[in-house]
Amino acid sequence: MRKFVALLLALAMTLTIVSIASADETGKVYYLNFKPEADQAWQDLAAEYTKQTGVEVKVLTAASGTYSDTLTSEMEKKDAAPTLFQIGNAEGVATWGDYALALDGTDLINEMTTADFNLKNANGETVAVGYCYEAYGIITNKALLEKAGYTVADITNFESLKKVADDIHARAAELGFDAFTSAGLDGSSSWRFSGHLTNMPLFYEFRDDGITEQPATVKGTYLNAYKNIWDLYITDSAADPAKLSTYTGDAAQEEFATGKAVFFQNGTWTYADLSAAIDPANLTMLPIYCGVEGEENAALCAGTENCWAVNSKASEADQKATLDFLKWVVTSDEGTKMMAEQFGPIPFKNAKEPENVFFKDANEMLAAGKYVVTWAFNYTPDVDNWRAGIVSALEQYSAGSADWSELEYAFVDGWAKCYEATH
Repeated sequence: MRKFVALLLALAMTLTIVSIASADETGKVYYLNFKPEADQAWQDLAAEYTKQTGVEVKVLTAASGTYSDTLTSEMEKKDAAPTLFQIGNAEGVATWGDYALALDGTDLINEMTTADFNLKNANGETVAVGYCYEAYGIITNKALLEKAGYTVADITNFESLKKVADDIHARAAELGFDAFTSAGLDGSSSWRFSGHLTNMPLFYEFRDDGITEQPATVKGTYLNAYKNIWDLYITDSAADPAKLSTYTGDAAQEEFATGKAVFFQNGTWTYADLSAAIDPANLTMLPIYCGVEGEENAALCAGTENCWAVNSKASEADQKATLDFLKWVVTSDEGTKMMAEQFGPIPFKNAKEPENVFFKDANEMLAAGKYVVTWAFNYTPDVDNWRAGIVSALEQYSAGSADWSELEYAFVDGWAKCYEATH
């Protein structure tokens, strides 16, 4: 009898071990989502995946503004920690890199159309995948451009942009519209130039120098290019360069929406408002050309803080389950439909076509193999103070009360001072 009982116990233990092993082999997914507005969409998609595959997918969404704290507390749960989480930038890689699985060579990576939005660690390994992005550039009214006798095909670099803009400005009274909207330096608009436009010289300098983390100093190598485009903005416009601090962001958008200008520097986020005023068929977005060699091959300025990371501390089975889930998200009809609705464009081969024509422009440029002008301004130290110095210098220069050296000082010396102040 004892032998029989022992045999039953041994059999029960064996079945338990097999059961546990099977559960481990199946793996599970736990996604810590940081976008509250997308919570229900992720919950529904997770339920659909579980229905189709039987794989458990849990989604927890951190409350707005609490993601960092929530991630820290959830990661402390060890066996119950997220298998999938967000890393938003280089600072995030420095903080969470030890928890981020190297993703090079995975099916997820192989489904991407560009690696420009991904984040790498100090060893050059891809540890976070940028799964969506925003973009900005020179929004263009094609109907007005054609009325002036040009098409977007005529603009391929700064030289051709300047030629077109100069001509439109010279004929503004005759045409009934000018080339550029006002380059307002009011606080509601100045970020377009102290942040987004300064990205141009920063991007090319960092590209040349191989900068992959926040530098203590910058050289201003491409400030001549920044001057090129700024001069064009303030010369070929109806706005008074001496009064740019009084022009707002709303004023510039209204000028464009009411057909008073052909060109308007802004981003994909303005599409809903602009398409309500202008036929989307007449809207497109051009790269910001500024006179850098080879810029004919530039795409839009694009970037993201939406990057997936897979927990390297999770079990191999959970890692595999998580990677399988992500592949399904970016390849299945259900997944790509949700991503298009919630996030717009995604840099994956099976991405759904977005309604936003600016995103279509961005995707077409990527598909054509053009290089992305990534968001180098994310490295700015003490961002508010640095940008304030840029705005002040732009105001003085545009009004004629200071020369360009004031801007160079704000850009280069200002960066060093802001870096020192925050370190």
